[in-house]
Amino acid sequence: MATPAPDRLAGDNPGPWLAPVLRAGTAACFVGHGALGLLRTASWTSYFAVVGIGREHALALMPLVGLLDVALGLSVLVAPIRGVVFYMAAWGAWTAALRPLAGEPAWEAIERAGNYGAPLALALLVPACGCVDGSDTALTAGRRRAIFETLRLTTFLLLLGHGVLGLVVRKPLLAGQYAQLGLPGAAVTPLVGGVECLLALLVLVRPGPRLLFGVTVWKLASEALGPLAGASLWTFVEHGGSYAAPLALALLPAASARTQAVTAATSGSASPLRP
Repeated sequence: MATPAPDRLAGDNPGPWLAPVLRAGTAACFVGHGALGLLRTASWTSYFAVVGIGREHALALMPLVGLLDVALGLSVLVAPIRGVVFYMAAWGAWTAALRPLAGEPAWEAIERAGNYGAPLALALLVPACGCVDGSDTALTAGRRRAIFETLRLTTFLLLLGHGVLGLVVRKPLLAGQYAQLGLPGAAVTPLVGGVECLLALLVLVRPGPRLLFGVTVWKLASEALGPLAGASLWTFVEHGGSYAAPLALALLPAASARTQAVTAATSGSASPLRP
């Protein structure tokens, strides 16, 4: 019986949900960000100022930037192209980096790891499948490991960033969101931040599916507090990568575990034929 090549896990495909989850999360991130641009979000003028663009020109450029973001997001839903998705990861990293460059805490960029980590994971997946879906094509062990580590680091960073903003920075916006639930915002903010930092460490050390599914639900719930506190609904949509990263990470090892079980069963059934 032929032995599989050492760099490929025989039959180790990404499963039917990994590519759709990453595509949906990446698309939501860019469509949400684009919609905020089309709405001419006033606070963005400080980010344009980083590269020397004044307020009036920034407000004029925002709809153009927003329209491009929406187009990129929709293109991922139709047919993700490797080069385009790599560009989206780089653009997501740059827009996140603009926040500390504009004087905000560096943790604001780290908390937005989903904006660049999810597109990067998708870009790594696209050439492995060579198609829109990718559910029926095996991943090399090296590429699977790269996707796994990208998603794990992304999930770790987005939890850690958000956690430190609560635990250390004591971000007033977070306190206001918790106050909308009738909680003492100033007291709850560092407690929640501490829990998120702990979750981040658990993801880094032991990223099990149950933990990751829980993180996904937590991110959906915590980011939903923004619109409840009066923010645009598009801010919730814009964090699509923060929901997709832990969910995709939960699905990736699950697919591998099924593959290993099938491989072990196949090997076991074949063993009686050997002398």
